[in-house]
Amino acid sequence: MKFILASASPRRRELLKLIGLDPRVIVPSINEERKPAESLEKFIERITVSKGYSVYNEQYFDSVVLSADTIVLLEDTILGKPLDRNDAFNILRALSGNRHEVWTGISLLYRDKMLFDQTRTAVYFEEITDQEIDYYLDNETYSDKAGAYAIQGKASVFVKRIEGCYFNVMGLPLHLFMQMLKKIDIHLYSFPPGDNRIHNQI
Repeated sequence: MKFILASASPRRRELLKLIGLDPRVIVPSINEERKPAESLEKFIERITVSKGYSVYNEQYFDSVVLSADTIVLLEDTILGKPLDRNDAFNILRALSGNRHEVWTGISLLYRDKMLFDQTRTAVYFEEITDQEIDYYLDNETYSDKAGAYAIQGKASVFVKRIEGCYFNVMGLPLHLFMQMLKKIDIHLYSFPPGDNRIHNQI
């Protein structure tokens, strides 16, 4: 049995390696735009499952295909990856002193089975000065991160507390993932060592 990660996120791959999995990575190619009047719950489910099926349908029916999607939500606004430094500054300024949520959806596809679930973590940021934001932006990679920060990086000093799964904020709630594997009677020891090739599906 092979294990495939349908995601371009290096952090998800790192988390899977943390628990002993070395997945084959296949980057999905889908339209990730939100539909008009689509609820956030339906949006994250549709995107997550679509990512998985875009890989699964390439004849990987006998592999376990994991896909995930993470959004950062401040009140009713989705905070995506910053467009540039100024956008990143404005995002962090908005997060300063406020509570936001990180939502992650997970999909597992294996043979005729499909499971989906999602979880949320509340993150509380300390008040951040403009000087602290500038220092962070000068010394951290932020352009590929939703919300312009990674909790495991230099932005960790901004986080006053969280409610929920820490690994969810990193992009993959490991406990939820393991519970979903068990539902389809699969365990970590089911997988042989994976390969490290990264494939882009066009």
